Amino acid sequence: MTTPEPPDCTVVVPVSVRDLLPTDLPACTWADTPTHLRQVERELARAAAGEADYLAVCPPSGLPVAIGGIDYRTSGTAGTLWQLAVLPALRSQGLGTLLIRAAEQRISRRGLLRAELAVEEDNHRARALHERLGYTAHGHRPDAWDEEGPDGAIHRRETMCVMMGKNL
Repeated sequence: MTTPEPPDCTVVVPVSVRDLLPTDLPACTWADTPTHLRQVERELARAAAGEADYLAVCPPSGLPVAIGGIDYRTSGTAGTLWQLAVLPALRSQGLGTLLIRAAEQRISRRGLLRAELAVEEDNHRARALHERLGYTAHGHRPDAWDEEGPDGAIHRRETMCVMMGKNL
């Protein structure tokens, strides 16, 4: 006798947006490499100094399922969104949209009228999200950073980014 499969169902889980905390970092290994998380840790120190914000989208467990930063020093007239990430298993569920909207609210509360970001040229999925949220391209620039490879060695990653912005 075979056991019948359970019926498909939809489960709705409430989420909230809050500041990312240093104690959250061990739960964010899905976001990128250990090198990246060390960078996030440094950015949390900048957030404590008021130079940036770093947000977390969390379900009732309190564990971050989406994270992203806002830099207020890159541009004197805009907040710059960066390091946006959503837990891969939960992508396309609206969490990225919620994160970006919350970041835009933070930028507006600072009295800034514009949000900006850079998206890698080959990241079509992210660019489509930003365009759907009202961001428009206004240029290109190269970017580079060090990242940890599967072998544990640090490698230099170079890419071309599309610069995008939105008036708030």
